[in-house]
Amino acid sequence: MAELITVARPYAEAVFRLAKQEGKLEQWSEVLANLAAIARDETALAVVADPKYSAAQLQQLLVGLLGGNVGAQVENFIAVVLENRRFAALPDVAELFESLKVAEEGEVKAVIASAFPLNDAQVAQLQSLLASELKRKVEAEVQVDADLIGGVTVTVGDLVIDASVRGKLTALATSLKS
Repeated sequence: MAELITVARPYAEAVFRLAKQEGKLEQWSEVLANLAAIARDETALAVVADPKYSAAQLQQLLVGLLGGNVGAQVENFIAVVLENRRFAALPDVAELFESLKVAEEGEVKAVIASAFPLNDAQVAQLQSLLASELKRKVEAEVQVDADLIGGVTVTVGDLVIDASVRGKLTALATSLKS
C-alpha cells in the first residue's frame, strides 16, 4: 500500500497547488472524493484495466459518472491519471489532498488511541495540549485499543507519541535485551 501512496503524492500535490491557486479547494475535494469512490469499486477497476477500452473512452465514462460538466482541468487530470495507469491510486490521491487541505486551513488531524474510553473533558484536554505544542487547531479522532493496557498513543501525520503502558513495557524489554 505504501507504493500507491508514493505514486499518489505528486498527483495530490499538483492538484492541491492548482486548486489553491484558483481558490477551488472545496470543488477539487469533492471531485477527488467521487473519483476515489469510483476507484474503490471492483467493477470500475476491472473496466479500467480492460485493454479493449481506450483512455479516451474511459475518460468519457469517468466524466459522465462525475456528472458530465466538470471542467477542462478535471478532464485533463483524469486523462493524465488514465494515461499513466494510476487509476488505482485515486483513493490515496484524495486522502493526501485532504491532508494538504486540512494543513493549509491550519488544522491537523490527530488519532488518539486510548486503552479506555475517554470523556469529552479528557479529549478536550488532549486537543488543547496538542494544539499548543503543534501551533495548530487539532481535530481528534478517538479510538479505544484495549491492547494498550493503559495510557494513550497519539498519531498526527508522521508524529507518534506513545504514552501507553504497552509502549513503556516494549521499551523496557528492549533496554533489558541490550
